[in-house]
Amino acid sequence: MEKLYEGKAKIVYPGPEAGTYRVYYKDDATAFNAQKRGTIAGKGVVNNRISAQLFRYLEAHGVPTHFLRELSEREMLVRQVEIVPLEVIVRNRTAGTFAKRYGVEEGRPLARALVEFSLKNDALGDPLIYDEAALALGLLSEGELARIRELALRVNEALKAFFLERGLELIDFKLEFGRLPDGTIVLADEISPDTMRLWEVGTGEKMDKDRFRRDLGGVEEAYQEVLRRVVGGAG
Repeated sequence: MEKLYEGKAKIVYPGPEAGTYRVYYKDDATAFNAQKRGTIAGKGVVNNRISAQLFRYLEAHGVPTHFLRELSEREMLVRQVEIVPLEVIVRNRTAGTFAKRYGVEEGRPLARALVEFSLKNDALGDPLIYDEAALALGLLSEGELARIRELALRVNEALKAFFLERGLELIDFKLEFGRLPDGTIVLADEISPDTMRLWEVGTGEKMDKDRFRRDLGGVEEAYQEVLRRVVGGAG
């Protein structure tokens, strides 16, 4: 089957139905804008299953997504969308580049959930972009920007509750959104330990891709444990 696109973590193929894509999840892992590369055994299966479960959960909580159904343990069927060229980051505590940027310790609770935007451009290192700059560049409309912010915060509230029931705290996460042919904004890409920080409640143990980024070990085990809790319920 002809590839439409291959990214760092997924391959996109034409779907079996008009207006659909088949998304294949790889075991490849990258960090620091692909400066660090490796493989996490079974990651593609884990991320496909977690993403599918969370897309279904979010749909039930009023968040429209591109997800249609799982096709195999590594593949899902999604609606064709035009990706808005912004990465949307939602933060509940200080961590990662945010903590370094402002010279604060990791783990400080934020007074309010913070929504940030970065330009989706690997060659430029996905730089932060102001709302006004995104609008001035014509990347999206004011209405789309407001809708994306609204949906991102809705996702945050829904997923915080979901993970807390499973003994995990949602620290921050990255989202991507796309436009359906009629212009409707929907959640796209994936939601997995690759795209979020999850810390064990009580201990603060990292259960996400930071274990790969920081050479903490136990990467595969952490991903499998997140999958177990997502699929199986409360931790």
